[in-house]
Amino acid sequence: MIRVLLVHDTYLLRTALAALVGRETDIEVSSTAWHGAVGKARAVRPHVCVVDMDSPEAGGPRGVGLLSEDCCDEEGGPSLLALATAGRPGPAGRPGPLRRAFEARALGYVSKNASPGRLIESIRRVAKGERCVDESLGFGFLQAAEIPLTPRELAVLSLAAEGASISEIACSLHLSKGTVRNYMAAITRKTGARNRVDAIRISRGAGWL
Repeated sequence: MIRVLLVHDTYLLRTALAALVGRETDIEVSSTAWHGAVGKARAVRPHVCVVDMDSPEAGGPRGVGLLSEDCCDEEGGPSLLALATAGRPGPAGRPGPLRRAFEARALGYVSKNASPGRLIESIRRVAKGERCVDESLGFGFLQAAEIPLTPRELAVLSLAAEGASISEIACSLHLSKGTVRNYMAAITRKTGARNRVDAIRISRGAGWL
């Protein structure tokens, strides 16, 4: 039996998807929102975590990075299967979620436009340790490779975009306030922005956040 944990912040979609996948006789499904993902993974010990990478919470302090560090680095820990919106030219392609999933060492990548059968097939493949990537996500990966910001810089900027102060960012990421200011200076320089607000605008427009 393949134990699956489905992580999605939209309750209706989460429960519907869990019911759909749970019809398979060889798959047992649990589900949770992002804020409870790590605790649920520890309790359920899934073979595969199917994670919604388009949620803002996926890139937050308790998002896919923490799930990967806490649960997926252990021997026998779950493999990540990322659900993402297919990339396409322009900001709507949103390459940031794919970048975060890749850095969290996700084994599989499935477009949200894929068929239910494709998702179930991908779950089975990832459970066996096989890599799988939807062809439609290819352009998104090309965009993700062009993001100039490091994972830590993206984490700092994501919190800043939520309205967090320098002190709050430092506390959330366990950094000094001086280090956070250095990160913000680097972000402003790399994005060609005038200030923090402009860096957030540019990054959102490019689909990095």
